[in-house]
Amino acid sequence: MNADCDAGPDDVVALKQALAAERAKGLEVAAELAAARAKASEDEALIASQKLQIAKLRHQIYGQRSERSSRLLEQLALTFEEQEAGATEDELAAERAAAKTSTVRAFTRKRTERQTFPEHLPRERVVIEPPTACECCGSNRLRKLGEDVTRTLEVVPRQWKVIETVREKFSCRDCEKISQVP
Repeated sequence: MNADCDAGPDDVVALKQALAAERAKGLEVAAELAAARAKASEDEALIASQKLQIAKLRHQIYGQRSERSSRLLEQLALTFEEQEAGATEDELAAERAAAKTSTVRAFTRKRTERQTFPEHLPRERVVIEPPTACECCGSNRLRKLGEDVTRTLEVVPRQWKVIETVREKFSCRDCEKISQVP
């Protein structure tokens, strides 16, 4: 018997995973190819635009040499429009191909904290009185969710200290509305 016929279920799973990985690589290559084609057609359209601009400027500077030059300008303008439309179509195809291959990572919110004050400064913590009842339903079954801390630097002559103002967040256990002092 052939050694490939004796493959166990683990080997089949591994082969399926390898096949899926190869297909994903193929999609990535197709997306890169579409992006390269879009770039090339965009470059061609840019070149045509520049040629048209040069021809118009020459015509403007040196005047009309013959009917051929005006027909040539019209032809260049049509060529430019066709290449511009082709470039747009290629860009759309590249975007579609890239959309098929893009992977989305999980979103994790990162709290940015602006310039923190040095730890050696003395700190004064001021806690604003939290709400005693829910603003929505009037229930007093509130639980603490977290707090927002605002740090300000106060200057007392010849002394520095950080004042932390805390606004605690609460959620109502009955209606789930979040309350916080303004």
